[in-house]
Amino acid sequence: MFKNKITQALLLSAGVSVAAASFSAVAAQVPAGVKLAEKQELVRGNGTEVATVDPHKSEGVPESHVIRDLLEGLVNQDADGKTVPGVAKSWETKDNRTFIFHLRKNAKWSNGDPVTAHDFVYSFKRVVDPATASPYSWYLEMTTMKNAAEIIAGKKDKDTLGVFADDDYTLRIELQEAVPYFVKMMGHTTVKPVNRKVVEKFGDDWTKPENFVGNGAFVLDKWVVNERIEMKRNSHYWDNEHTVLNKVTFLPIENQVAEMNRFLAGEIDITNEVPNEHFRRLEKEHPKEVTITGNLCSYYYGFNNEKAPFNDARVRKALTYAIDRDIITKALLGQGQKPAYFLTPEITAGFDPVQPEYAKMTQKERVAQAKELLKDAGFDSSNPLKFTLLYNTNENHKKIAVAIASMWKKSLGVTVVLENQEWKTYLDNRRQGNFEVTRAGWCGDYNEASSFLSLMQSNNSSNDPRYKSEAYDKVMAQALKSTSDEEREVLYVEAEKLLAKDMPIAPIYQYVKPRLLSQKVGGFPYNNAEEKIFSKDLYIKAN
Repeated sequence: MFKNKITQALLLSAGVSVAAASFSAVAAQVPAGVKLAEKQELVRGNGTEVATVDPHKSEGVPESHVIRDLLEGLVNQDADGKTVPGVAKSWETKDNRTFIFHLRKNAKWSNGDPVTAHDFVYSFKRVVDPATASPYSWYLEMTTMKNAAEIIAGKKDKDTLGVFADDDYTLRIELQEAVPYFVKMMGHTTVKPVNRKVVEKFGDDWTKPENFVGNGAFVLDKWVVNERIEMKRNSHYWDNEHTVLNKVTFLPIENQVAEMNRFLAGEIDITNEVPNEHFRRLEKEHPKEVTITGNLCSYYYGFNNEKAPFNDARVRKALTYAIDRDIITKALLGQGQKPAYFLTPEITAGFDPVQPEYAKMTQKERVAQAKELLKDAGFDSSNPLKFTLLYNTNENHKKIAVAIASMWKKSLGVTVVLENQEWKTYLDNRRQGNFEVTRAGWCGDYNEASSFLSLMQSNNSSNDPRYKSEAYDKVMAQALKSTSDEEREVLYVEAEKLLAKDMPIAPIYQYVKPRLLSQKVGGFPYNNAEEKIFSKDLYIKAN
């Protein structure tokens, strides 16, 4: 019955029913001829200690990496970034305003309870409930889900949200506007379900390993803060027979050199990043382990638009123009990153950006204009500008901050005080507006330009720069209502023009994702632009 004894042992150790169907399911995922290692355990670097694994209270990429393995939403993505069924086996809509999701009857929580439409109704209402204080509540507002905006604003009760369980396995969602890409949006961390009984019993402590109940391919086993998060295979997961890994460990390593050394020592299978100063050496000495993939993310500095002097567009423009992006992308990073002069990455589906005027200038011309702008705003050698730049603890972020601070000093006479904070504190201070200028990055929540451009709308709770523009809000409102791809693209280009005019942020570069990846890891999604890596799709090959 079995083509290889390792696979049989693997299935038995995981508690999987060993039948011909089970084996063929695993064989379907693992390419023919690939031999599996007897020990199916994966170790990943994750960059930092996660703030939470509650999907309705998280907002960062490190958290999403972990939550993706622990909880499953209506839809997932495959290795090429295409939307595929998750808890929902199918869906339908006649008008892009009412969506019906048909849930799997074999989807279960890790305690054996069935996952039902009622779980999603409870979870979506929990996101928009002001009492939850979800930093991503705006995401449901962006879907135009009925009454989401009013509930978030405290004007309506959460029970009026446009989400309904027509029966245990039929979920109906009603939107106020037609949103043709709505199903794509349902793959985001914020719209993953939580188990009501567990959340209401334990409160914020429901995320502790001893209390945790999830519906993903893995379940939380151990969590040693600032050391590791360990997950074990969830035997109740509906597609457990396709899962190969038995254990996944996430390590919160902020120092890229330390992470690299642990990878080279064989302690880590996938790193989160690569130290910039070692990149070229690693390419030469470990060419098969260095991987570079496209990434739907933008790196930028946010100005606090409510604090003087950053409430003056001239100051914001001057600082933006004086950044030499070619030095950052080619000399400092040199891994394929592209200089950014607008917020939305060029690889975003259905988006053809138009370069703003300052992008067409030489760097010398940009600096000359920056000096004039700063002088007009009242800053020169007799009254030099001085401010603090906030960034989260990370050696690569520090190197970029040092380089840009040096550019500002040399070309504009600006003095910058660098301040680094650990991830959770940094997020809190950014959200509360306790900064002058801050490092930021944004990765698409779905592959469409609105995932980036909605960030700068006045009503977006993740709009940390506190940019408020009636003109911008109007353009984005039109775009989000439009059912025409062509019309939306025209409006998105107009939105980018307004950002270039007001400059609430300084775009710096478009990401690529360089990392070290062990050759023994199989199933890695190289073509997923949003870098949605599902451990359930990975496996460890025998040497």
